[in-house]
Amino acid sequence: MNHEVIVTCALTGAGDTTGRSPHVPVSPAQIAESAIEAANAGAAVVHIHVREPETGAPSRDVALYREAVRLVKESGVDVVVNLTAGMGGDLVIDAEDPLKPVDGTDLVNAHDRLPHVEELLPDICTLDCGSLNFGEGNQLYVSTPDMLRTGAKRIQELGVKPELEIFDTGNLWFATKMVEEGLIDPPPLFQLCMGIPYGAPPDPGLLQAMVHLLPEGAQWASFAIGRDQMPWVAQSVLLGGHVRVGLEDNLYLARGVKATNGQLVERAVDIVQKLGANIATPGQAREILGLKERANA
Repeated sequence: MNHEVIVTCALTGAGDTTGRSPHVPVSPAQIAESAIEAANAGAAVVHIHVREPETGAPSRDVALYREAVRLVKESGVDVVVNLTAGMGGDLVIDAEDPLKPVDGTDLVNAHDRLPHVEELLPDICTLDCGSLNFGEGNQLYVSTPDMLRTGAKRIQELGVKPELEIFDTGNLWFATKMVEEGLIDPPPLFQLCMGIPYGAPPDPGLLQAMVHLLPEGAQWASFAIGRDQMPWVAQSVLLGGHVRVGLEDNLYLARGVKATNGQLVERAVDIVQKLGANIATPGQAREILGLKERANA
């Protein structure tokens, strides 16, 4: 069991959720406000995607990241900033003409997924450690071994901690290989992502098996989506990990009750504390994860 637990709040994500809940933040100001709410509720880390303010569509616009991060930092609230670097990997194909990308494709090389990370130098950025059939239909997420090595090397040069996003056991195998190759500075940080079609299903036995495959000295967290989000908080803590909640992964506090990010963090904190564990502060999280000190932190 983990007795010093880092809570991450994934604020908004890139999914088609803005029409399903009024609480999903869209603009940089809303995202920053939600980050501050989550931090005040007990989150040591906030995981940030950005969206087009007019449409709510997912975005890679550096200016939107810049504004959201500026507002969080200027608030004076202490929180570890984790920016997604997973955008730019979407490929939608025509099943009858698979070499022809169709609407919804946003596929760029490894370096072009990182301009906001290069400019803003967050504490953490994500690195999605493999390709995936993403949901139904003909959408794929593309992250090849060469892309991953290129991205990992650049992130290492920037002095940013990569959070290795693991969607299935093969992702974990390759991420561990990058650790062995020296592309990931110690301690490596893994996020075990469960229940996302069609990666690893939300099965406690599978989570335990994946934990057993982690390299020595690794720090890790895990989450599951939808109604499995809160049970997964307990699963993760009991197996020795940290936790993630937030509107990226789940919109509900209870059946029919739409949640805010702050409410989801409060619920997670309550679960962790009732298990007898402590909630890590942002400062403790930086120490646990071996994050670099930054002048603007």
